[in-house]
Amino acid sequence: MGNPIASEMRGGDFTAYRASRSEDVAANTLNHELAYLRAVFNELIRLEQWERENPLKNVRPLKTDERELTWLSKEEIQLLLDHLAARRNPDAIKVAKVCLATGARWSESESLTASQVRNNQITYHRTKGGKSRTVPIAEGLYREIKTKEKGRLFGNCYQSFTNALEESGIELPKGQRTHVLRHTFASHFMMNGGNLLTLQKVLGHGSIQMTMRYAHLSPDHYIEVINLGPLAM
Repeated sequence: MGNPIASEMRGGDFTAYRASRSEDVAANTLNHELAYLRAVFNELIRLEQWERENPLKNVRPLKTDERELTWLSKEEIQLLLDHLAARRNPDAIKVAKVCLATGARWSESESLTASQVRNNQITYHRTKGGKSRTVPIAEGLYREIKTKEKGRLFGNCYQSFTNALEESGIELPKGQRTHVLRHTFASHFMMNGGNLLTLQKVLGHGSIQMTMRYAHLSPDHYIEVINLGPLAM
């Protein structure tokens, strides 16, 4: 934004900055920046450190189309795991399995410590939503990843995952490289008859609206349309 003086800042300063970055940065990212900066001024006002109005209060976020969520088929999951198993870094496949088993983000899984994995459960702290959540895992996966009693369980293995994904030939939309694992868990969970409220808790969504993006994958989704319509009587 050109390092403006806060007291002289106007909403137009931000919209001009946003326009200059719109071709290189996703609309969601720009909306997050607006929300963060607006929150800074709101907090200063709350603490009585800012006597003016929030200069960004009238700036509207950009409208965004709901992005299609890509998920892997069972065949693609096995293909990816086969390529991960061939990597020199053994942690990459373990982290990927944790993501596929619990719907966790890559960063949450990669940074797991031994104390977070107990009694066939994984507890995620300091999550994006700010709340801890605990997810059960199968005994086999528990024994595979619980190799220490202290410290981090995995080293940095994002690049190893990226290389395996490229070698597999699986094509994904921009920005969904590791997030596809989270989407894959959620999608298969719903296709196998999972409950939306349970999925919301497992994924750590703050609102059910976020989780509703997966509702259409349920085998019973909108089945009432067929059974309860006037022609079904």
